[in-house]
Formats: sequence, structure tokens, C-alpha cells
Amino acid sequence: MKYKTLTQYLVEQQRLHQAVSAEVRLLIETVSRACKAISHAVSKGALGGVLGSLDSENVQGEIQKKLDVLSNEILLEANEWGGNLAAMASEEMQSIHRIPHHYPKGQNLLLFDPLDGSSNIDVNVSIGTIFSVLQASSEATGREIEESDFLQPGLRQVAAGYAVYGPQSMLVLTVGNGVMGFTLDREMGSWLLTHEHMRIPEDTSEFAINMSNMRHWDPPVRRYIDECLQGETGPLGKNYNMRWVASMVADVHRILTRGGIFMYPRDARASGRKGKLRLMYEANPMSYLIEQAGGRAIDGAHRILEIQPDSLHQRVGVILGSRNEVERVQAYHLSQA
Repeated sequence: MKYKTLTQYLVEQQRLHQAVSAEVRLLIETVSRACKAISHAVSKGALGGVLGSLDSENVQGEIQKKLDVLSNEILLEANEWGGNLAAMASEEMQSIHRIPHHYPKGQNLLLFDPLDGSSNIDVNVSIGTIFSVLQASSEATGREIEESDFLQPGLRQVAAGYAVYGPQSMLVLTVGNGVMGFTLDREMGSWLLTHEHMRIPEDTSEFAINMSNMRHWDPPVRRYIDECLQGETGPLGKNYNMRWVASMVADVHRILTRGGIFMYPRDARASGRKGKLRLMYEANPMSYLIEQAGGRAIDGAHRILEIQPDSLHQRVGVILGSRNEVERVQAYHLSQA
């Protein structure tokens, strides 16, 4: 079977559907090449000397892994010089990264979590890279890009995706025309389209949540999980399985492949009242993918893609996946309001 390459797919989206501009197409190709380099580094593991932690913390106050820093550098260096970007922002950096003056600049903004799930690096569990593409407004033309230029609701994304580094490396992408999955052919060095128009079943019997936090959850989340645990004799009338990888990329990839609901909700702890996941680098791109695949994504009561960000590293509660399950959890939140 002859598979379409990522470049062929993007050219078709540009020519036939006007779903992507030439500048965004080139940007996605550059990001995909960076993800290949990260995939190679991840696959080397201890042989490449990339396991373990550094004596440093990122802006989130998290201990940085060697691969966190390496992945961040790979993405920055790959995307600086192409002329497609005005600036970048990363989960690993305090502020934005403007394109150096000696390189040409475009109107696009790139945000990324260079290595999601990095607590799993040293135990050889799937991890990944998440990215989001925005466009700077016309008001930014002719001046330096500011952090405020990035603070756009997720509905304004022109592309989003992730790479998952597991038994196979896959790139999952949307440019607003459905969700496509590309598998890395290591011999050819190409991303090949293997999963066309990925769709999430509307119903599910799987949930993904960190059960150790149950005592801190808000009542709507506790109610939903309690009902799942009651099985076929409970109000939901079916038995559920729990899956939890502690890598958002891996959990969302499973949901995109076979359905389910992923929950990292706000909770009563001081560290969890605003949520744990980052809106700009994690929640927005994943929500865009999920909705393009027929699912739903909320922070509890509200659609994530409609949230107006107020800071670059803003945190948010995240509940996403199969439409009917997410809408049930949303109804529980709204009934409490």
C-alpha cells in the first residue's frame, strides 16, 4: 500500500482546500522534522546519555529532565531561521522567544510543550511533543511581538498537533479539516499518513484520571467517577475500565484511537484550584484536536477553546474525550452552579 507523505497531505490542503497557507505548511514541516530529531534522541535512551534530571527547574517549578532541555533546544533551533515565525513560546521558558533580527520573520506564533509526560522518560513509557500555531494580529505588524500577542483563545488556532514517541512514533495533526495521523517510517525518514480522519466514538466505557486525588475533587467530578465505579448496576448502566498513563499525549492518543474520557480537573488544593495543565501549550491544542475528531473539551462548565487567556503559563482544568461522557460531566457542573 502506498501511503501519502506529510508534505503531500499539506500541499493538498493548501492547493485544494485552502485549509493551510504556504507559510503554515512550511512551519508544520519544520516542526515535524524537529519531532523526528526528538524521537531519535528519545529512542537512544541511556545509550545517548539523555536520561536523568538536571539541577534546574523550569518556569513551572518542575525539575527539568535532560530530554526536556534538549527537546526545547531542538524546537527553537529548527524554527528560528525559516522565516515563518514572529516568535515562539515554550512551557520550559519564562517568557517568549522572539526571532533574532538577522533572520526573516513571518506572522505566525508557535507554542509548544517540548516533552510532555517527562516523568515517564526514565521508565520507558510513551511521551510526546505538543504544539499549537496562532497568527499574530495585523496590529503587531512593524513592531516587536509581545507576550500579549499570544493571548488568543483556542478557537483562533490555525493548526495544532502532537508527536507521540511510543512503540511507533506518530504525528497527529489538524489544520481545521479533521484529524490525521502520520507514522514515522524510520528507514525512509518520512511521516506517512496511516490514520485518516480520526474520529472519537460518542460513548465510552473507559476513563483516565489520577484516582489518588479523589479526596480533593469537586463534587461534580466525584459524582461522575462514583457512577462509573458502580458499573452496570449504577445509573450509567455499564462497566467502566480505568486507564492512566500520566502522560497527556499518551492518554489523549488512546482516546483519539478508541474513545474514552480524560480528566485532569481542578481540585481543592492550593496547587490545583486553577487546574494543573497549561492552557496555551496543552489544553488548547489537545482540545482543538479532540473537537476536530468529534469529541468535546471543557474546563468543567465551559468550552476550553472559548477561554480568553490572561497569561502565557495559565493553568486550567481539563476534561475531554467522547462527546456524551464529557457533556454528562458538564451537566453535573452546570447543575451545581
